[in-house]
Amino acid sequence: MARAIWSGTLSFGLLQIPVKLMSAERRTDLHFRMLDSRDNAPIRYERVNSETGDEVPWKDIVKAFEYRKGNYVVIEEEDLRAAAPQSHESVDVEAFVDAGSISPRHFEKPYVLVPGTKAQKGYVLLRETLAKAGKIGIARVVVRTREYLAAVIPEGDALVLMLVRYAQELIDLDDFELPKGPAADYRVTRKELEMARQLVDSMAGKWDPADYQDEFRTRLHEVIEKRMRSGKTVTPPETEEAAEEATNVVDFMKLLKKSLESKRPRESRPAKKTKSKPAAKKAAPRRRRSA
Repeated sequence: MARAIWSGTLSFGLLQIPVKLMSAERRTDLHFRMLDSRDNAPIRYERVNSETGDEVPWKDIVKAFEYRKGNYVVIEEEDLRAAAPQSHESVDVEAFVDAGSISPRHFEKPYVLVPGTKAQKGYVLLRETLAKAGKIGIARVVVRTREYLAAVIPEGDALVLMLVRYAQELIDLDDFELPKGPAADYRVTRKELEMARQLVDSMAGKWDPADYQDEFRTRLHEVIEKRMRSGKTVTPPETEEAAEEATNVVDFMKLLKKSLESKRPRESRPAKKTKSKPAAKKAAPRRRRSA
């Protein structure tokens, strides 16, 4: 069961409906790791100072806006907190518009609004009203500290909240070189239009999302499983640092063994063999290995 992102209210006018905001998408992307082809060791990405080449710890990193090439304005954490919206757990409907008046290009990411305890009546009231009127609600909502424009859309038994892109996030269609004007200007005949319409009608059907699968992902999974079965796998060189970082698994046996050795009485510990050494010459400074 998906976890709620937050619990709050869906409000329009004076009516407030307790709801939970829940994600309505499932990510199925395949994630790959980068390996060095010479020894199959994982590639790490480090935060490096472009001037000195030294790695920079997180505590010394600040956010900045580049207003001109090579010129920055540093943004403090207080600035980000001050700019953040005050309302965090509410969907505030500001207007109702015709369901078909929003271009599909504006829709970005789906969520589902689930009614809270004893909030079913208000939820159903809004859902049925929108469905019968052919309207959708335009609202503002905060998701993980950022405020978004959103559309509240009735779909079946649910109220779906769809994040909506602002106008400045879309490129105007007039900026593209598109064929404008009637079909006759491009020598498209009436007969061709009729035949194209017949073809569309012959291919018409009901939309069922289950009929469509991510075939690229399926084929790639088959390749991965086939190579695993045939033993065509690689193992990066094992180092203590790499093993701990890659797997994030604590070697309890090693820790227990070290703990037992540290608790053992000194008398029972095996004495270290020492060899008598002649007077050593002053050693030359050891050259540091580059990372």
